[in-house]
Amino acid sequence: MLLKLNTKVSFTYLHLAMKSSQKILKKFGEKVREIRKDKEMSQEELAHKANLHRTYIGMIERAEKNITLVNIEKIATALGVKIKKLF
Repeated sequence: MLLKLNTKVSFTYLHLAMKSSQKILKKFGEKVREIRKDKEMSQEELAHKANLHRTYIGMIERAEKNITLVNIEKIATALGVKIKKLF
């Protein structure tokens, strides 16, 4: 019984953590898209300026990729904004 309870608690915690990480990825992607469009920049232009692949930018904007800190910095620099503006 104790094992089943711990497994259920662990699963619930994992599920909540995953939902939380999805929220931040979605928020980040929406902000990147908003700033990119405000600057009238295509995904391809942003990718080129950030030295990233165009499809990767699309995946970030759709919250399909968990982005690294290094790539966050590349995107912020390419957009001409401080990192904190992306959150």
